[in-house]
Amino acid sequence: MADSVVSEKKIAASPEEVHPHKAYGWAARDTSGHLSPFRFSRRATGEDDVRLKVLYCGVCHSDLHNIKNEWGMTIYPVVPGHEIVGVVTEVGSRVEKFKLGDKVGVGCLVDSCGSCNSCEDGFENDCAGWVLTYGVIASDGTMTYGGYSDFIVAPQRFVVRFPDSIPLEKGAPLLCAGITVYSPMKYFGLNQPGKHLGIVGLGGLGHVAIRFAKAFGAKVTVISSSPAKEREAIDKFGADAFLISRETNQMEAAAGTMDGIIDTVSAVHPLNPLLSLLKNQGELILIGVPEKPLEIAPYSLIRGRKKLAGSAIGGMKDTQEMLDFAGKHGITADVEVIPIDYLNTAMERLARNDVKYRFVIDVANTLTHP
Repeated sequence: MADSVVSEKKIAASPEEVHPHKAYGWAARDTSGHLSPFRFSRRATGEDDVRLKVLYCGVCHSDLHNIKNEWGMTIYPVVPGHEIVGVVTEVGSRVEKFKLGDKVGVGCLVDSCGSCNSCEDGFENDCAGWVLTYGVIASDGTMTYGGYSDFIVAPQRFVVRFPDSIPLEKGAPLLCAGITVYSPMKYFGLNQPGKHLGIVGLGGLGHVAIRFAKAFGAKVTVISSSPAKEREAIDKFGADAFLISRETNQMEAAAGTMDGIIDTVSAVHPLNPLLSLLKNQGELILIGVPEKPLEIAPYSLIRGRKKLAGSAIGGMKDTQEMLDFAGKHGITADVEVIPIDYLNTAMERLARNDVKYRFVIDVANTLTHP
C-alpha cells in the first residue's frame, strides 16, 4: 500500500491557500440510526497534522449508541468510527514523528487542551476539553467525523504507530477495546505476574482483556452469565477458570480469591456478588457503561477495604505503549471483516450481540465513490 502514495514529504499549505479536503463516508442522519453514503469536508492538513487514508475501521458498540442518540448527545449527521487504521498520505511542516507510507492509527480522541494537569501527565482521556474523534464540535468550530470514511486528518500527537507484526484489520479494535482494558490493568497494578484477575463478560472487551492479562502473567477467571461461553473462554482465549455468575455455589467457592476485577458488561447487573470475589483491598473496575445506575450495598465495600473504580480508554502515551506490547506478544482482536455496505446489517447484529467478537470495516476496498 505504501508504494501507492507519494514518496516525497508533502508540506501542507496554510488554510488560506488550500480549500478543505472533500471527503466521503457513511453517516446516520436521524435517530433511526440508518447509515448511508455522505459527502462532507475535512479541514486542510495543518502544520502539526497527519492525514491518513483509512484502510480499516472497527465498529464499536458506542457507535451503535451514537447513531441512535441513545446517550442524548448525538449531533446529526454523524459519521462514526474511532478504531481507525491506515497509511499516512500527507504530513504538515512540523510533523517529525511520521512520514508518508507509515502504518498508523487514530483512536477515540483527536485533540485536548494540552495544558491541564491531565494532559501534562499524559492522560488526555481525562481532559475536560477532550475532542472526540467524531460527533463533537472541535476548537476551530468544525464538526469531527470518524473513520467510516475515506481519510481523516488529526494532530500528530493523537496519531499512533502500528507495529508491523499486527495485521491492521485485527489490530484496529485495540485502539478502543485494547486501551480500554490495558489502562486499568496498568494503573491498578493488575499487570504484575501472579495476580489473579477476574474479567466480567466475554465480548469485544472481555476477550481482548484475557489476552492482555495472560501476557502480563496473570491468572484469569472469566465471570459470565452464559455457561456456553466457558469452553471458548478457556480453550480459545486462555482463561484459567470460568464462573457462572448466576450459580451461587460457584461464586461462594471463589469468594476472596481475586486481586482485581475488570467489569466489561454494559447491561444492568448486580455488583455485590462481584465485590465478594475480591481479596481485601481489591478493586472492582467498571469499564462497561450500563444505561441505568447500578446498586451497591455499602457494606460490600467497607468489609475488607474494597474499592469501586472506573476507567475510560487511556492517554496517548499509554495507547502507543499498549500497541507496542500487543505487537510484542501477538495480541489482536477476533474480528469479522465486513464491506461498508453491510453496515446496517452489522448494526442490527451488534444490537443482538451476534458478533464474535468485533466487526471491522474494510474501508479501502469497499468504500466506492458513486
